[in-house]
Amino acid sequence: MRPSLALLRHSVLAASLLCTGTLALAQGIVLGQIGPFTKLPVPDAVEVNQGIKAYVAQANKAGIKGQKVSLFEADDEYSPEGFLAQFPKALEKKPVALISPIGSAAIKRMLDDKLLDAAPVVVMNAVPGAESLRTPGHAKLFHIRAGDKQQIEKIVTHTRTLGMTRLSALYQDLPIGTSGMAMAQEAAKATQGITLQGVKSATDAAALDAAAQQLAKQDAQGVLVLGAPRFMAEGIAALRKAGVKQSIFVLSYVPAGLIVKLAGVEGARGVGIAQTYPNPNGKTLPLHREFQAAMKEAFPAVQEYTSFHLEGYLSARTVGEALKRSKDANPSAAALASTLTSMGEIDFGGFRVDFSKGNVGSRFVDIGVIGSDGRLRY
Repeated sequence: MRPSLALLRHSVLAASLLCTGTLALAQGIVLGQIGPFTKLPVPDAVEVNQGIKAYVAQANKAGIKGQKVSLFEADDEYSPEGFLAQFPKALEKKPVALISPIGSAAIKRMLDDKLLDAAPVVVMNAVPGAESLRTPGHAKLFHIRAGDKQQIEKIVTHTRTLGMTRLSALYQDLPIGTSGMAMAQEAAKATQGITLQGVKSATDAAALDAAAQQLAKQDAQGVLVLGAPRFMAEGIAALRKAGVKQSIFVLSYVPAGLIVKLAGVEGARGVGIAQTYPNPNGKTLPLHREFQAAMKEAFPAVQEYTSFHLEGYLSARTVGEALKRSKDANPSAAALASTLTSMGEIDFGGFRVDFSKGNVGSRFVDIGVIGSDGRLRY
C-alpha cells in the first residue's frame, strides 16, 4: 500500500526537524564578544575575554545540555561605528549571547539603532554602568555590574561613615561626567550632613591643572573624580600636583595600575576605587576557589587577577547557569531571556544575581583602597 500524502508530509517535516536539531547540536552553544581589543589604552576587553574563556573551559568539562560551548571575538576598535559593523557579522555565527561589550558610545548606538529588537541574541552585561544605558534599557540587555548610581551612592555614604561632611567633585565635561555629578548631588542630598561642590573640566592637561587648582581651594575633606577611566586617572595626578592630599574616590572602571602609572605610587596611595565584584584575588569565598581554579587552568601564566577577569567569568557563567535551567533542549536566545527573568536568585558562592525584578541583576559595591605598595586592598 502506498503511504498517504499526509503521512509523507509528516515524515518530511519530522526529518527536517531532526536535521535542524542535529545541526544545532553539532554547532553547540555559541557565545560572542564584540569589544575594544585595540585602541582602548587599558586591557579591559582582553581581561574580560580571558575570564569568559576560563568559564567556557570549565563548563565544557561536562557540557551544557549535552553540548559544548564555543566563543568568538570581534574587535570594534573602541568606536560605535566599529561596533555597528561587527554586530551583523557576529549574528552570522548564531550566538545565543554576546558578552560584556565595552564603551558607552557603542552601547548607546546599539540601543538607539534598535539593533536588539529583531536580533536573536541576548547581551549579557555591559560596561560602563551608566543609567542612560539601563533606563529604559532593553529586554534583551542584562547587567550583572552595579551601575554608576549605585557606585556613587556607596562612595558618598562611605565618606559619611568616615566622618566627612564636605566633599568636592572633579567631573569631566562629557555626559559620563555631568550625569555622574548629578547623581553625586542626589546622593549628597539623601545623605544627612554632607555638602558637595563641583568643578567641571575638559580633558586637556591645562584644563585639568586649572580645575585641580580651583578644587584645591575648596577645603573639602574628600574628593570624587567622575568621568572616563583615563580622565579619572589623570584627574588624580592633577589633584595631587595641585596639593590635594585628601582622600580621593573614583568609579570602578579605573585600574589601580593606571593610577599608579600617572600619579606615582605616593600619589595613588589612599585612593578609593568602587568595586562591583568581590576581590578577585581573595581566598574566603567559594567563588574565589572556583574562579581562580578556572583561571589557573586556562591561563597559568597570569599570576594576579583583576575585576575584569572576574566580570567576564561571572557574565559567561550567568548565561551558562540560565541555559542549564532552560526547559528547551536546544535553548534559543528567547528561551535564555525568559529563563533569566524567571529563574530567581543564583548564588555563585559569594556573588548573587537576580533578574526577577528587572534586568539589573546585582547591586554589589565595595570600596578598594590603593596601598603604599601600589596594590589595591579590599
